[in-house]
Amino acid sequence: MGLREFFFPKEKNFSKLLLDQADKSLDGIIALEEFMHKPGSESGDKVKRLEQDADDMRHVLIGELNQSFITPFDREDIFALSRAVDDVMDYAKSTVGEMVLFNVQPNEALIKMVNILRRQAEEISRAIFHLQSKPSLGLEHAQKAKKLENEMERAYQEALAELFKEKDTIYILKMREIYRHLSNAADRADEAGNIIGDIVVKLT
Repeated sequence: MGLREFFFPKEKNFSKLLLDQADKSLDGIIALEEFMHKPGSESGDKVKRLEQDADDMRHVLIGELNQSFITPFDREDIFALSRAVDDVMDYAKSTVGEMVLFNVQPNEALIKMVNILRRQAEEISRAIFHLQSKPSLGLEHAQKAKKLENEMERAYQEALAELFKEKDTIYILKMREIYRHLSNAADRADEAGNIIGDIVVKLT
């Protein structure tokens, strides 16, 4: 590194790094939706592979963050937003892993919940895309993601209500855990929306 680069370091494109991670996470949720319609080792492995890819992207982002003096918005917000997006994919991976482990098949409730999560991931990706150049538009998409969390909560409660009509206690316990993963994923997407809102307030 020359003296110029040391004293005037080039600003890293953290908006792109965040967007790349969010887009990879979206790919993972789309793969999770595919798994719900066609469960199997191929579709399940795809979710796990995309989760690892997204995790690698987060590691790159954190590495750049630790080495950069200049960031387009608060370092803490970049870190927190990346973590929230990463958590969504972690829950997607856990969903597949436990469905395979517990040997349970997708049902209408799971398909509905994953559809909501996929739409949330789309809105977060769009929000990050517009975050720096059109923050007000980014905020609109973040707010849509937050509204979808309310839709997920209703779907979660409805799924539990139907589940508790079952007589197989072991099946109830298995499915409740899987439902909880998807509800938690939506909570983390909601948190990503909150962080984006905080960033927009600081930018405007």
